[in-house]
Amino acid sequence: MSPRAGSAGHQTLAFVESPVQLLNVLEWAHAQTLHSHGAPPGGLTLVVLSPIDPMTRGQLRRMAELAREDGHEVRWEEARGGPLAPFHTIGGLSGLLRRADRVVLGDPFSRYVQLLLTITKAHDLVVVDDGTATMEFVAQLARGERLVRWHRKGGRPGPRDLIFAPVSSSARRRLTPSQNRRVEIFSSMPMDETLAGVTVTANTFAWTRDRFGPPRITKGADMVGTSLVETGVVDGDRYLEAVRSLAKAHGATRYFAHRRESAEKLHRLAVETGLEIVRPDLPLELIARRGPIGRTILSFPSTVVHTLPLALSGTEVRVAVCDIDPAWLTENASPRAQGFLSGVTGTARDVHRLSAVSAV
Repeated sequence: MSPRAGSAGHQTLAFVESPVQLLNVLEWAHAQTLHSHGAPPGGLTLVVLSPIDPMTRGQLRRMAELAREDGHEVRWEEARGGPLAPFHTIGGLSGLLRRADRVVLGDPFSRYVQLLLTITKAHDLVVVDDGTATMEFVAQLARGERLVRWHRKGGRPGPRDLIFAPVSSSARRRLTPSQNRRVEIFSSMPMDETLAGVTVTANTFAWTRDRFGPPRITKGADMVGTSLVETGVVDGDRYLEAVRSLAKAHGATRYFAHRRESAEKLHRLAVETGLEIVRPDLPLELIARRGPIGRTILSFPSTVVHTLPLALSGTEVRVAVCDIDPAWLTENASPRAQGFLSGVTGTARDVHRLSAVSAV
C-alpha cells in the first residue's frame, strides 16, 4: 500500500475489482490530461477491492504496477478475505469516501461498490467500462430498472437480492444525474439509450496505444476465450466443438484464456483441439498491443470485439467475431441472453462477422 494513499490532498477515488476496470481507469485519467480538463484534482487514488480468484489477482497486481509507474497511488484491499473483511474494508475507506470530490467506479452492479456509494458525498461520479455489462447498466439506468447483470436477468430475486434491494435502489439514485450531481460514462461501448443529463465520453484506448506497441504481427490466427460456459450461458460441449471448428477453419494456433475460465475446461480444450492455451498476465488489449499477435483474432461475442479494434487501430490485425448459435445456450440461460449477445456482435465496429459455426 502506498504510504500516502489516505492523505487529504487526494480528492479522486477509483474503485476497481477487475484488471479491465483498472485499465479503463488509467484510460480515463489519461483522457483527462489529453483533453485539457486537467489531471484528477489532487491526484488519483486507486482502491483495488481484491477478488479471491488467483488469475484475476495476478492481473490486478500487474495492472497496479503500471498504475504506480504512471504516478497514481494504489491501495490494495483484501476485501473478501473472510467474513469480517467487508466491515474492515468499508470502515477503513469511509474517511476517504467522505472527503472525495469525485468517485470513479468500474462495476455499478457490484454490491460492494453500491454499498460504498451510500457513504460518499461526491458530486462527480464516473463509471468506466466493465466490458459489455456497461451497455446493460446504461440501458437499465435509462429505463429506471433495478440494476441486475444481463446473464441473471429474468430470474426471480433471491433472498440476498431482497435484503440488499434498499442499498441497490440508493445506488441507482446516486448514479442518476441531478442538479447537484454530475454523472459521466467513460466507455468504448455503443450506447443506444442514455439517461438525460448523463455525460458520455468515448474511451479510444489512447493510453494503451501510447504505452505499448505497435505489435509484431504473425501470419496465423489467435483465438480469444470466453467465460460464457462458466456463467452458465453456453453449454460446455457445444462450446468446445465450436472452438475446435473455428480453429480448424481459420488455422488458429493459440487460445488466450479468459481469466474466469476453469482449469478443467482449458485442459480439455488443449487436449481436444491442439490449441496452445495462453493465460495472459494482463488484459488482452495490452497483450495484443504488446504483441506478437496473429493477423486475425477470432472471438465469440464479448467486450474485446469492441475494444481490440481500438487498441489495435493503425495495425493490420483483423478482429473476426463468431455468433453464438441459440442451440448452444443452456436451459438455465437467461431469456435475455441471446438478444444481448447478438447486440454485442451487431453493434461492434470494425470487425468481420462470422456466422455461427456448426457445433453438433
